[in-house]
Amino acid sequence: GEGGSRAPGRIGAATIEEIRRGELKHVWKMRLPVDGTQRHRRWAVAWLVLCTSVVLSPATGAQDDGAQGPSPVPAAEVPVAPGDQTDEQVPAAEPINLWRLLVSGGAFMIPIAAMSVLAVTFIIERALALRKNRVLPQKLVKGLGELTETGEPFDPRAAYRLCQNYPSAASRVAQAMLLRVGRPHSEIEHAVGEASQREAERLHGNVRWLVLAAAVAPLLGLLGTVWGLIQAFYDTTQLAPGVNKAEQLARGIYIALVTTFSGLVVAIPSAVFAHYYEGRLQRLFHQIDEMIFHLMPHLERYEGRVRFTQDAESDPDTAPSRPAAKSR
Repeated sequence: GEGGSRAPGRIGAATIEEIRRGELKHVWKMRLPVDGTQRHRRWAVAWLVLCTSVVLSPATGAQDDGAQGPSPVPAAEVPVAPGDQTDEQVPAAEPINLWRLLVSGGAFMIPIAAMSVLAVTFIIERALALRKNRVLPQKLVKGLGELTETGEPFDPRAAYRLCQNYPSAASRVAQAMLLRVGRPHSEIEHAVGEASQREAERLHGNVRWLVLAAAVAPLLGLLGTVWGLIQAFYDTTQLAPGVNKAEQLARGIYIALVTTFSGLVVAIPSAVFAHYYEGRLQRLFHQIDEMIFHLMPHLERYEGRVRFTQDAESDPDTAPSRPAAKSR
């Protein structure tokens, strides 16, 4: 009995000694006797390790995520709870009141308003004055054409009376030519050029007001804007602490820009109409020049033989029946 009880002890001791020395090759085939207490302890240690690893693994993952930084969440994907929604709505922006804005432009709006009235007045006046029938009546052109196409010698007195019946820029240029019948051709051309230039300047006189409005109105607007900006920045520096200076400055700037806007509103139409009227004058006087140059060859036959005066033509009963009666 004792031998049987000692043998396992010796075998176990020898086995452990051999394992320490590394002399036993097939350790995995051996089964060491383990009592129940040691087995329970091993199970408890294993369970404790397992629970510790389960508990610590989420904390470790959270620490890793924190080290990498929070991941951005798109605004569209953020859920909004129904209870978080409020009935408050952003108030709609109030539309700009143009009249109130113009009035807030200040004293510089007064000269700009005066320029606008001036521009509108002369736009309408020149539109009426530069009609073709006022500058170059078609009946005058037709009547002078009939005098040159009758087959008879051109009658300067009849042409002069026709010009008196249709007073216009074209008729005054033609009268300046007819009053120099019988004089040298160069003198007639010079008289026609002077009369044409005089009439063109007279018709262009009121167009200059539009040119003036187109040039001065933006400068007045710019001057008002500069003064408004100065006033806005000065008022901002005088605000009490805690007041929203950015809002006050923005309000001052947009009010200051009203004068520039108004100046451009006046200047742009004025420039457009001034350019249009200047072009219209050029076209009309080109037609007047063509009419005069068409008449001048019919006056060459009277050069050096006839003197045609306005006094004689004003009294047709006392005027000679033929231009030759006025020969020197």
